[in-house]
Amino acid sequence: MEPIFEQILASFIFLFLVGSLIFSNWAPTKIFVSAMLSCYIFGLVETDDVLQKLANPGVMTLAVLLMVSLGLERLNWIKSLSDKLVTKNYYLSLVRTCGLTILASALLNNTAVVATLANTIRKNSHFPASKILIPLSYSAILGGTITLIGTSTNLIVSSFLEDATGKGLAFFDFFIVGSFGALGGLVAMLLTARFLPNNQDDDIDINQYLIESEIMQGSSLINKSVLENGLRDLKELFLVEIVRDNHLISPVAPQEVLEEGDKLIFSGDINQIGILDSFDRLSSFASIEGLLGQNLTEVIVMPNAPIEGKSIKNAGFRALFDSAVVGLHRGGKRLSGKLGEISLQAGDTLMLATGPDFTSRQNLKKNFTVISESTNAPLSKIENYLLSLGLLGAITLSSFDILPLLKGLAIVLTGMLILGTIQSSEFRRRFPFELILIVISALVFAQALNNTGVSALVADFLYSNFSTLGPHVALAGIFLATLLMTEIMTNNAAAALSFPIAFGIAESFGLNYMPFVMAVAYGASASFLTPYGYTTNLMVQNLGGYAFKDYVRAGFPVTVTYSTTVIFVIPIVFPFQI
Repeated sequence: MEPIFEQILASFIFLFLVGSLIFSNWAPTKIFVSAMLSCYIFGLVETDDVLQKLANPGVMTLAVLLMVSLGLERLNWIKSLSDKLVTKNYYLSLVRTCGLTILASALLNNTAVVATLANTIRKNSHFPASKILIPLSYSAILGGTITLIGTSTNLIVSSFLEDATGKGLAFFDFFIVGSFGALGGLVAMLLTARFLPNNQDDDIDINQYLIESEIMQGSSLINKSVLENGLRDLKELFLVEIVRDNHLISPVAPQEVLEEGDKLIFSGDINQIGILDSFDRLSSFASIEGLLGQNLTEVIVMPNAPIEGKSIKNAGFRALFDSAVVGLHRGGKRLSGKLGEISLQAGDTLMLATGPDFTSRQNLKKNFTVISESTNAPLSKIENYLLSLGLLGAITLSSFDILPLLKGLAIVLTGMLILGTIQSSEFRRRFPFELILIVISALVFAQALNNTGVSALVADFLYSNFSTLGPHVALAGIFLATLLMTEIMTNNAAAALSFPIAFGIAESFGLNYMPFVMAVAYGASASFLTPYGYTTNLMVQNLGGYAFKDYVRAGFPVTVTYSTTVIFVIPIVFPFQI
């Protein structure tokens, strides 16, 4: 194939990749793998290129670290400290919560940190949860920018750099710039905290779930009014609707006489669902599905999940997840109708009654982020110490070039398996196949852009048109372009697409590539403006009853402060001249 045709084809695949990530509902994994296979089929990369990317040490480090994080999620240190965070002084509570979150997220899985602290914040009696939860999420994002293992995005950038130069990023390469960025973001959050919504005043209760029960044949509730059956005096549960033969009765009058087959729709605290079991033949949705509410697990539906857009009934929870939906909560919004007929959306919070096979199902991570899970036993004190010391030992030895980080993490993972900290079934279920496929596919596609000369053409074009503006403008452009992509795609996809261009620009300018590489890493993590750009933002959306505008209002000052700080500090820590 002629070089010009290869360049046209590679450019077309690139446009397809970007367009699909922005405008389609396809899973990123399918999009990246399709791009990789297209490059391979049309001869833009050779078999050796693909095999080389499969053996990338950075990718292996990413996989091992994510497996180690399964055990780190269960460390008790954060939970033991979380009870002391919230006091009567709001700003002191905010500083304590954000500070601990930043430090913890630099080493631990961000979603696990947010899930642990969010439960404490929800239960505090001093302030509405909505006044702290968005800062909690933003702090987790900021903390992830401080170390190599703080977020998967940093490891992905390191994988690309190792593929391009033979050497990845060191553990503390992120520390100085990330610390200044986190400090700037924290200051911005404190200055704008008064603008966070007070959803308690808006009567949005973070515990309000939609709960459905059905009056079964022979129930003593039949032919009696709501008032006579005592359904108006339930603690923490309110009868909002009755669905009868596809007809909706709302509001429900106390004199409304109940009939067999009526679907009673309650709103209230999901933890009070056991009260309904005391009524004669009043069966919950989970009971009808064959599961009782003994093991309750709270989850959030992820963007692009296979079950998104399907009704609860048609999604087949029992077959897919060995679970049944007990209740549904959606961002403080009032839901209506039969629970089983509600179409699921990204960000929906579900309370599931889980069976014994729930944790072994392979498709959980594709669909949910688990907020609280009753099936995970806490670690013993010895396990806490051993796991913490193991992680710190691996980091220390890696920092002094005594032992590669990959080997250190592999030792920690082996110890976790031997001690039974994580089970083999959980290991198989949580292995990040999709993320690994995305990274490998992106590496192969980047190689195709290099092989065809497209990367060089783009870099030369940018250099010839913008070189007079200087490297600082180029750095800012790379950072802001990556930031924009991470808001409309995902952080990992943004990093994968931006890296080849950033590296090519550095080569065209004849400058040190490190400032541009770090701009990609920090830009890909700067997701503060939408609930969908980062998992922790989505996690707190329902818990705090936030609307989209709340993220824009709270996130814009953080984005401006963080971006300005990072763009200013990067060239100081990583000079343009080698």
